[in-house]
Amino acid sequence: MNEVNSLQGKKILITSGGTLEKWDLVRGHTNLSKGTMGCYLAESALTLGAEVIYLHGYFAKLPVHSNEMRTIMFEGIEDLGDKIKTTVQTEQIDVVIMAAAGSDWVIDKVFDQSGNLLEEKGKMPSDEPPIIHFKKAPKILGHIKEWSPNTTLIGFKLEATDDLDYLISRAKLRMESSQAQYMVANSSKSLYGADEPHFIVDRSGEVIQVNGKEQTAMKLMEIISDKM
Repeated sequence: MNEVNSLQGKKILITSGGTLEKWDLVRGHTNLSKGTMGCYLAESALTLGAEVIYLHGYFAKLPVHSNEMRTIMFEGIEDLGDKIKTTVQTEQIDVVIMAAAGSDWVIDKVFDQSGNLLEEKGKMPSDEPPIIHFKKAPKILGHIKEWSPNTTLIGFKLEATDDLDYLISRAKLRMESSQAQYMVANSSKSLYGADEPHFIVDRSGEVIQVNGKEQTAMKLMEIISDKM
C-alpha cells in the first residue's frame, strides 16, 4: 500500500451495512449484510489519512476506530439516499464508496386478510398475517453523480452466480448506468466467507481479482490514493 497519509486532505464517504425497511414501528425487513467490508474500507481510508464519513445501517458493525470518523446511521434506502444527497451537496466529498446493501423493495401498502387497508403505523395486528404490497426501491447509486458530478464514485455489484463472465458483465453495466469510476463485483458466497474473491473493475475494463474483504478494501484504497 502507498505511504501513510497519501489521502491526507481527502474526504471519503463510505456507506455500509444493510437497509432496514420498516413495516411498522417494531417490524421490518433487511438483508444479511453486516457492514464488514465497510469497516475495512473505513479503516484503510483512515490509515491513509483521509477524513472518513461512515454512513451505517441500523444493524451494521462500526469500525474499530469509529471514534476518529464521523458516523451517521441510516434506516431505509430512502433515508440513505437523503443523507448521501445532503452530504455531497453541502460538502466537498472527494470519493463516495457505496458498499451498503440496499433493499430492492420497500413497503407500498399493507392489508388485512379481508383486503382492508391497514394505516396504523404503530404496530400491525399480530392475530393474523398481513398482506404486504411492495414497490421498487429507488436506485441511489445512479443519482450520486447527478448530485455531485466531480466526486469519484465506487459501487458494489453482488450477484448469486458462479459465472464470472456474467458477474463482470453485470458490474460493467451497473458502472456504466451509474457513471461510476469503479465497480467491485462479488458473488453472494462472499456473505458467508471471509476469503471469497472480489473483482475490482475500472472504466477501461481492467479487472483485478483480490481474495477476501480486507485485502479488497486495502487494494481499493491503494488504487484510489494513486488516482487522487
